[in-house]
Amino acid sequence: MEHLQGALRTYPWGSRTLLAQLRGTEVPSEAPEAELWFGAHSAAPSLVGEQGLDAVIAADPVGTLGERVADQYGSQLPFLLKLLAAAEPLSIQAHPSRSQAKAGFSREEAAGISLDDPTRNYKDPNPKPELIVALTPFEALAGFRPLEQTREFFAALDCEELDRYASLLDATSEEAGLRAVFTTFISLPEDPRTSLIAAIVPAAQRVAKNAAAGESATLAEMFLRVHDKYPNDVGVLAALLLNYVQMRPGEALYLAAGQLHAYLAGLGVEIMANSDNVLRGGLTSKHVDVPELVKVLDFSSLEDPFAVTSEQDNVVSFHLPVQDFIMSAHRVDADHPMHVDTDGPAIILCTEGQVCAGDFVLTPGQAAWIPASDPAVTFDVAEGFTTAQCFYARV
Repeated sequence: MEHLQGALRTYPWGSRTLLAQLRGTEVPSEAPEAELWFGAHSAAPSLVGEQGLDAVIAADPVGTLGERVADQYGSQLPFLLKLLAAAEPLSIQAHPSRSQAKAGFSREEAAGISLDDPTRNYKDPNPKPELIVALTPFEALAGFRPLEQTREFFAALDCEELDRYASLLDATSEEAGLRAVFTTFISLPEDPRTSLIAAIVPAAQRVAKNAAAGESATLAEMFLRVHDKYPNDVGVLAALLLNYVQMRPGEALYLAAGQLHAYLAGLGVEIMANSDNVLRGGLTSKHVDVPELVKVLDFSSLEDPFAVTSEQDNVVSFHLPVQDFIMSAHRVDADHPMHVDTDGPAIILCTEGQVCAGDFVLTPGQAAWIPASDPAVTFDVAEGFTTAQCFYARV
């Protein structure tokens, strides 16, 4: 077991306070701190000592990953664990399925597109199902809203210009209706898009001020906030169609391949398959590839984006339909130590308090790398603390 030094990513949407406060570093930070990666992705591998975790695993796949995991994944750690801190909305995006990622990666490799080319869509051949667990109040757009709820919202807006497009929702099926209106929105040329948004803004302002409008008022307020950050961006129109989720600490979202989403604000622990494949549709200055995004999108509505969980003995388990990772959240105290015993690799991330295993200590924002060849280990709450929180990621 060794300390795993996270790789800091300083994207413009990051926070200057959330990660710094968690780790006890200078607040505000010099640059926006967006993500802290704990994993072996080649784009930003974490460090074990002075060596990248990807190189550590490549030197001894069986010893680090165990026979079971190495047989299935070769010398690749199949998951990537992150701390994510958003002060501004992330891009409207979706991720490919396994078959889509393999095909897209092969196609771009054959075309000779460099991995660091900003127009590259597929950085690796892996899918990217993901789970995010809120550490602070956290806001997100997650999956297409059920069609009837979107019709109600559009009716509350009562915007003549929007109604011309709302008629596209009256298709033969919910999926067909969502596909029709989304692909129309995202394909609008700049002038008609700007005119449409300009018409929706005063309608949203009216609804947002109307307490009797209920959920429509909440959605209108969200729309205005997104527009304030990215005025006239095509992603503002996409936001009209997505579930708006306000999470409390401990709540979690699960997003499968093809589900359109954007994180808006807050700090969370995120785990995903070991991939950096992102197809963007707006709210970003980065490359947007509309045809490729539409190819990977799942246009069925997502009625409930929250992850299925269960809790027993201070351990919250997340029940997900994925094979690349398992994660649990542990509330560690004197009566509930955290036992780590697996035939595969594990990463332990501390997010609150302090835990220790003998002289080995983890503080908030610190992680431990536990290769498969290590014996079982038990983490206790450290002296001077009554409770701590850790996330246990494994395969």
